[in-house]
Amino acid sequence: MRIDHIVLWVDDPLRSLAFYSDVLGLPGVRVREFQAGSAAFPSVRVSDDAILDLMPRAGAPFLNELTQVPSSAGHPVNHVCFAMSSAELGALRERLSAARVPIAGESPRSFGALGYGRAFYFRDPDGNVLEARCYDG
Repeated sequence: MRIDHIVLWVDDPLRSLAFYSDVLGLPGVRVREFQAGSAAFPSVRVSDDAILDLMPRAGAPFLNELTQVPSSAGHPVNHVCFAMSSAELGALRERLSAARVPIAGESPRSFGALGYGRAFYFRDPDGNVLEARCYDG
């Protein structure tokens, strides 16, 4: 089993796309289709087999209808964690600083899918909490 995608609720998908692409370095998916109006939302690729969907909050009623789980859409997730190498973690910290994105908290020993690693937390433009972690070094 693996994670295929996570849906994040955003106010401005293009603003969020710029953040995830420019600051986190994640490539956009279906961007042209979204801009042309043929896709309801853009996504960003996290890995070869996982994406984040940047769903406009205005789409919550549609998603409630699609899933047939009333009042389930639009709720925030506590946080999403991205695992990376120590070098990638340092580069991300530099990009966040350059973009004036504050680090909210740090943990030198935090438990995740591969055991203990070091991590820090920050927010995207819509207030979603993101964790960056590495298991090496």
